[in-house]
Amino acid sequence: MIRSMTGFGDASSHDGPVAYGVEIRSVNNKFLKTTIRVPERLASLEPELEQMIRATVSRGSVTLTVTCSESGEAAAHTVNTAALRKYAEQIAGAVGVEVSSLNLADLVSLPGVLQPPGDEEQRLQKARKAIRPLVELALMHMVQMRTREGVALKDDLLGHLDFIGERLARLTEIAPRVIVEYERRLKARMEGLLVDADVMTDPGVLVREIAVYAEKTDIAEELARLGEHLKHFRDMLESDEERPLGRTMDFLSQELLREANTIASKSPDAEMSRLIVEIKGAIDRIKEQVQNAE
Repeated sequence: MIRSMTGFGDASSHDGPVAYGVEIRSVNNKFLKTTIRVPERLASLEPELEQMIRATVSRGSVTLTVTCSESGEAAAHTVNTAALRKYAEQIAGAVGVEVSSLNLADLVSLPGVLQPPGDEEQRLQKARKAIRPLVELALMHMVQMRTREGVALKDDLLGHLDFIGERLARLTEIAPRVIVEYERRLKARMEGLLVDADVMTDPGVLVREIAVYAEKTDIAEELARLGEHLKHFRDMLESDEERPLGRTMDFLSQELLREANTIASKSPDAEMSRLIVEIKGAIDRIKEQVQNAE
């Protein structure tokens, strides 16, 4: 089952006066890259939150944002008056001003002046208990969105595969005629240009020339491989197996283009050249689209 790498999920809850919120966003990336933003006092939760993401997502640039806000008297920090007084005395003495002239807002922002309310470890455990289920729910919402996007991506890729398949069938049909047409032109040219009667009557010369041309322009093997790659690609798109497919599809699209380039280099016929140009254009669109697949 194919999934897009673009998605969004969120979840929120209240635990008394404390409100928790989680948002998770993902965009394209060749590998899995995680960015976690949490309040400073919850920084110790980052490793386990990253593990939750990696257990759910295999590819993409994922940003997780956690917010935590408190209301009411319980949110008030305690002022460490001893530390505040010490800071004020030191700063006033250093710059030669009165303590009363110092900016209080600047003083309370100094380290250790404001102490969080309650037991810090207890608050952390309480936050962990509230945040983990929200992250799970937000991840589920994001995966659901990525799956819906994947359905549209699958339909688009199948359309390109159908387009290539039609051109491939046409190539397979006209390829043998190219050799026949070359034989006809070669006979006409030899009859018009060669004056050596022995050469003109020697069928071996013509046979050898046609054999060399046929070997140089033989695309049967490339057509067969291209057809197998298309089948493999389609099987992956239509599979219900829960596994990441983006990297495999990326590699397979490169193989499609390689076979198409080889066919193009061996195609002397104008119609064949036109068909292979159309095939290469569709493969380029596939290569662009698989960059969105997980």
